[in-house]
Formats: sequence, C-alpha cells, structure tokens
Amino acid sequence: MTRLTRAELEAARDRLVPDVVADGLRVLFCGINPGLMTAATGHHFARPGNRFWPVLHLSGFTPRLLKPSEQRELLSYGLGITNVVARATARADELSAAEYVEGGRLLAAKVTRLRPRWLAVVGVTAYRTAFGDRRAQVGPQERSIGDTRVWVLPNPSGLNAHWTAATMAEEFGRLREAAYDRGRVTAADAVGDAERVTAGPGS
Repeated sequence: MTRLTRAELEAARDRLVPDVVADGLRVLFCGINPGLMTAATGHHFARPGNRFWPVLHLSGFTPRLLKPSEQRELLSYGLGITNVVARATARADELSAAEYVEGGRLLAAKVTRLRPRWLAVVGVTAYRTAFGDRRAQVGPQERSIGDTRVWVLPNPSGLNAHWTAATMAEEFGRLREAAYDRGRVTAADAVGDAERVTAGPGS
C-alpha cells in the first residue's frame, strides 16, 4: 500500500465510502464509521493496525487472508460491509450521539431492503448508542430487523486492547457457525453464494 501523507488523510475527512453489499447476504458486517485511511483508499478497515481482515480469516469466514483492496471478494462468500455512520473521521469519538441514532435508523432501513441473514455490528458501544440498547453485550441480540438477526462483535480496532485477535476470532467464529450452520467456508459455499447473490453498487 502506498504510504499516504497527513495532508492526504486529512483531505479524506467527512468523505463517504461506498458499501460492499448485495441482496440476501449471509452476514452484513457493520463498522462504526470509516477512518481516514479507509476514506482515502476507498477500502474498508484499511488502517494497518485494524484486525478485521486477519480475524475474518482466523475465524474461518474467508479461506485466505484478504487485503482491504480485495474487499469485493467478500460478496462471493455471502459477506458484505457497511457502517453505522457514513462520514469519515480520524476517531470514532468525533461522532455525536445524534449521528449514531440517525445512523441506526438508516442502517435499519438498509437492512430491511437488503435482507441479510445476520447484521454484525463491530463495536458494542456503537450498537448501544445507535439502537438505544444500553445493556447490550457482545453476542447474539434479541433484536431482529425484519427477518435479519443481529450479532454484536468486538471492535477490531488496534485500540481495543480488551480483545486479542485470538479471542475476537472465537467470537467471529460463533457467528460464522450460526451463519453457515456448520464449519468453515468451503468452495461449494463460495460458488453457491456467488450464484445466489446479485451484487449492487453499494449505498
């Protein structure tokens, strides 16, 4: 990856990043909001210290470690990425509570339209604020959005020292088992999902 200057990163502030989505996904992963590296490159979870892509592989969701630039390959496994809040910031604490709430409303509408099997929000604090559920914990939630079940995952940011890559992979793996009703992603799964899913441009 080309090293970006501070000026290039700052120029990406408030930029919107297209989702990686399609109808009928097995899991739609939902980040908090794009960071500046993600906004500058257009690749989700692009910051080098973010553990999303390694954990996705360690947990068995992908048969190999994908680079952020390979994000659209997720669609072939029935997976996608969106965010609670669309605009890019340097830190999540730059977002207001009102932005989270409005983001939760828009996310629910998006999920209703796309109908994934699971919505997986990566960050329990973001989930609590966006959906007004102060007691939510990591794991499957009682809430559903239409036919879509909701799972809260730990935030893969390198700043989240409470979770290691290994412990995060265990939690991601629990969701994977629920989403696929069995073990790791296989070639047959990938072919089946590629045939079933019609990729959209993102919204």
